[in-house]
Amino acid sequence: MNFLSELTGCFAQPCAENPTVAMLEAAYQHHDMNWRYINCEISPANLGDAVRGAKAMGWTGFNCSLPHKVAVIEHLDELGESARIIGAVNCAVRRGDRWVGENTDGKGFVQSLVEVIDPQNKSMVLLGAGGAARAIGVETALAGVSQITLVNRSVERGEQLASMLKEKTSAQIQFIPWEGYYAIPDGTDIVVNATSIGLSPDVEARVPIDISTLKAGQVVADVIPNPPRTRLIRDAETKGCTVLDGLGMLVNQGVIGIKYWSGIDVDAGVMRSKLEELFG
Repeated sequence: MNFLSELTGCFAQPCAENPTVAMLEAAYQHHDMNWRYINCEISPANLGDAVRGAKAMGWTGFNCSLPHKVAVIEHLDELGESARIIGAVNCAVRRGDRWVGENTDGKGFVQSLVEVIDPQNKSMVLLGAGGAARAIGVETALAGVSQITLVNRSVERGEQLASMLKEKTSAQIQFIPWEGYYAIPDGTDIVVNATSIGLSPDVEARVPIDISTLKAGQVVADVIPNPPRTRLIRDAETKGCTVLDGLGMLVNQGVIGIKYWSGIDVDAGVMRSKLEELFG
């Protein structure tokens, strides 16, 4: 039996059952895989011991969530391309006798994105400058998005992310401080909310953008999985936009992770159905 784990910090899950555990276990069962995925709550002081324990017990890999995504790097042997650029790891994979750190956050988003639009030479507005925005900015640029307008309330964090994207990718990057309701520029192909605005229980919170500036045909994506139909998603639908909810990104992260660990392409529909069941 193969074991994998999620090394989490001490934070509350939005529902009684851990969604990552639930969706991955659903995939294992559907595909008759003799695998288990367990959640381990690890303090920062014990992270090194936890990783050494996973290696000693012959685990196939593990996920990392906050606050371990950066600190875990020193306990691994090497990094994949996007994890190296982003500077954070959420998926560790045993390859032979080496442990490789990958980052599936942005990859999961891009997998959802390419199902509705070809990112090549497209322009994107990215709202936020946290970990999700960092991963999405890197991966969409690597996937061919040519212009990214980064919008964030904290000027310091926004400028830091903009500087990194300019240095590490070939996309044209512009940073704009987020003041009041932001108007989406004409010609924008993709709008992404990478903030936590609208996350349960604040389900009616509105992302401060001028909804009237959304245009039919634009892709509007929200990274929040709970609830799947955020206020932004509902508002964008009224403007005729193509919408992507946060479940797609979360499911695709799981699909990519299982592929890294096992080489098996699992049914994303089974995983999404499980999340929809959990989140109502």
